[in-house]
Amino acid sequence: MKADFDQAAPNYDSHFTFSEIGKMQRHLVYNQLQKQLKNTKKILEINCGTGEDAIWLAMQNFQVTATDISEKMIEVAQSKSNVENLTFKVLDINKISKESEKFDMIFSNFGGLNCLTKSELGLFFAAATNVFTDKGKISLVIMPKNTLWESLYFLLKFDFKNAFRRKKEVVFANVEGEKVATYYYNPKDVVLLAKVYFEIVAIKPIGFFIPPSYLEPFFTNKKILLKGLRFLEKGIKEWSFLSKYADHYIITLQKK
Repeated sequence: MKADFDQAAPNYDSHFTFSEIGKMQRHLVYNQLQKQLKNTKKILEINCGTGEDAIWLAMQNFQVTATDISEKMIEVAQSKSNVENLTFKVLDINKISKESEKFDMIFSNFGGLNCLTKSELGLFFAAATNVFTDKGKISLVIMPKNTLWESLYFLLKFDFKNAFRRKKEVVFANVEGEKVATYYYNPKDVVLLAKVYFEIVAIKPIGFFIPPSYLEPFFTNKKILLKGLRFLEKGIKEWSFLSKYADHYIITLQKK
C-alpha cells in the first residue's frame, strides 16, 4: 500500500476535519462507536490520518496506538497532541500482523480500508485476529457502492460516467493531485470477507441525509438546509438497511 496521502496531509483538516460536513459525519461515527467501547482499554487505530479520532479516544481515557502509512499525516497528528496515553506511528495496514501488542479494539474511520483490494481486505481480517485479545472488536467506517447522494449529484450534472462509479471494480480518486485506487464495499461484501474470523455486532449508516464532504462548498451558505439534513439523519441512525445507500457506514465485528 502506497503513502498516497502524504500530499493531502497539510490541507486535510481544513478540507475535511474542520468542515461542517466533516464534523457532522464524525459526530455520527462517535455516537455509534461509543456503544461498542464497553470493556475496552487498548485501541489500535489504523489509517489515523491527522489524528483527530485518536486524540478523541485518548481523551476518553483509552490507551491508543494510532497508525497511518503516511509519514506526513503522522507528523501532523503528532504536532496536535502530547497526551500520555496516545502513541502515533507509521504502519502499513498490510503489515498489521507485525504489531506485537494486543488490543481490545481496532478502529478505522472514513474509508481507510477502501484503499485495499478485495484480496488485501480478506488478508487484513485474517491478520487482525493476531493482534486481538479474546473477543476483540473491530469497528470500521467504509464507503459503500450504492451511495444515493453521489449518484444524484452526478446525474444532476449530466455526468453519467461518474453517477454510478462506485459500482466499478476500482476508481482512481483525485486526492490533492494524486490518483488513489479506491475500492467500494457494501456491508454484505465485508461480512463475507470477514465471516471466517468475525461475527456481526452492528451495521449503521453514516451520511444518508448528510452529504459527502466534497459538497461542502455548495452548503457553505446553506447552513439551515444542512442543519435540516442533520436532523433527518438523527431519525434514521439505527436503520441498518440504509447503510449501503449512505456516504459511509460503520460496521462492528467481534472476533469468534
